[in-house]
Amino acid sequence: RILLVGDRGVGKTSLILSLVSEEFPEDVPHKAEEITIPADVTPEMVPTNIVDYSAVEQTDLQLTEQLQRAHVICLVYSVADDDTLMRVTTYWLPYIREALSHSRRPPVILVGNKVDLVEYSTVDAACDIMEEFPEVESFVECSAKTLKNISEMFYYAQKAVLHPTGPIYVSDRQDLTDECKKALTRIFKVCDMDNDGLLNDAELNSFQKRCFDTPLRPEAMEDVKVVLRKNISGGVSPNNCITLTGFLFLHCLFMQRGRSHTTWTVLRKFGYNESLHMSKEFLFPPIRVPNGCSTELNHKGQQFFTAVFERFDKDKDGALSPFEQESLFSMCPAPPWGSDIKDIVPTNHQGWVTLHGFICFWMLTTLHDLPTTLEYLAYLGYPISDDENQLSAITVT
Repeated sequence: RILLVGDRGVGKTSLILSLVSEEFPEDVPHKAEEITIPADVTPEMVPTNIVDYSAVEQTDLQLTEQLQRAHVICLVYSVADDDTLMRVTTYWLPYIREALSHSRRPPVILVGNKVDLVEYSTVDAACDIMEEFPEVESFVECSAKTLKNISEMFYYAQKAVLHPTGPIYVSDRQDLTDECKKALTRIFKVCDMDNDGLLNDAELNSFQKRCFDTPLRPEAMEDVKVVLRKNISGGVSPNNCITLTGFLFLHCLFMQRGRSHTTWTVLRKFGYNESLHMSKEFLFPPIRVPNGCSTELNHKGQQFFTAVFERFDKDKDGALSPFEQESLFSMCPAPPWGSDIKDIVPTNHQGWVTLHGFICFWMLTTLHDLPTTLEYLAYLGYPISDDENQLSAITVT
């Protein structure tokens, strides 16, 4: 839901009508009717409602109600009228903050309309505003009359909702947020199938296919490494693999180049929501277990947990040392068992869980506490896509 606000006469209604009709309207009403754009004609395939505001036809209370319903706000001023630009900071942004002080604060897109009337840009003033008001996600100059950047304006508005920069990037520091780094670090560990702290070409290709449904061409893979070597020390290892430092830097680079959608695609493919928590839908896919039936870890599930165990059993002694166990469950919020594990499943003489004990634990958990098994399958990197999820590791009997 995109709401256009701003002073009277800046061209809010003309922007909407120009977008819809692809031509500048000669007769402009005080306020456009709410426009619904179907999903199949938007770049992001999301149905979009565009809502106009008119000080002539609406009260402050109605404006506040519309602000509270909006997913993104386009704040429009005229590049040909300094007063409307000044009121962005003296009136509109403070008003929006006050109206939304007790609710979520949607992103704001700053829109400078009527560029067809001037020979200069207001980009410097816009940058100052973005620095002072972090809720302003992006800025675009356009013209309802010549149609310049009209579609881009609405694309930026959609992007601010679907791929917000706030949760994943700090503009002042030009760095990823701590929460984003934590999520991407876990994703890196999940994709590091040989557990050597690096992503080799095969692992990078698997990651690419999981996130973007297509492999990286060899020359594209080398281009990525060239960029890393050029821009950051330690981004590529001596044996030509990508390090965690390099992986995080790439995502930082995506953000700096306006490609937040790339990082969000990765995060969402691995189950993260807008708050950078793994979503309940990802962790707990719905499963129907009829009365009198039970759930078992099937062969595919046992194979997965066996592979996870062997990947982290670095010394190949058939048991998880405290260090190996900590490393394995670093992909999870916490280990699934406590110190009493040696009383529950087979361990070695030091009380360390053996492979047999590890599989026993998950078979027992699947029988008595299925949600925990589903949750940890997701944490540990079970392949989850549109076609498959954790339920393929479970058999209802």
